[in-house]
Amino acid sequence: MTEPEFDLHGLHPKASPEVVAERHVLAERTCQELQHAGLPVYRGDLSDGALKQPGVEVHVDPFVGGGVFVDWETSAELRNAALELFARGIDYSNPPPVSRHYNTVYKAMQGALMAILGSAGFEVEEPDGHTHGSLVKVNGFRKP
Repeated sequence: MTEPEFDLHGLHPKASPEVVAERHVLAERTCQELQHAGLPVYRGDLSDGALKQPGVEVHVDPFVGGGVFVDWETSAELRNAALELFARGIDYSNPPPVSRHYNTVYKAMQGALMAILGSAGFEVEEPDGHTHGSLVKVNGFRKP
């Protein structure tokens, strides 16, 4: 077994190359299943840093404790409208309609992604929302 590598800041140890390679295989299988379901999918971790695209973003977190994560991305128009309101400050007890809509889309799509991947045989979970927002973590495949 190889010693863990660390990121540039030395704060987070990286998973072994073997573990990261397994995650990439899982990410590709995840993309295939989501495409079979008719969803637009892209690998965010393999992109050239371009702006987020609408649809499903799948990415591999290479750090120990990381994994394969899936998230829904709205259009830039909806995302920017909601984020601009958040930046200005909103009344969380009565958020503006665009903020409510944005949050509803994310919650609905998180549930849909979990259901679709679960139905396809993947082990999925909703990670800690404070750390991972609306992401879905794909842990592997269910044992038959």
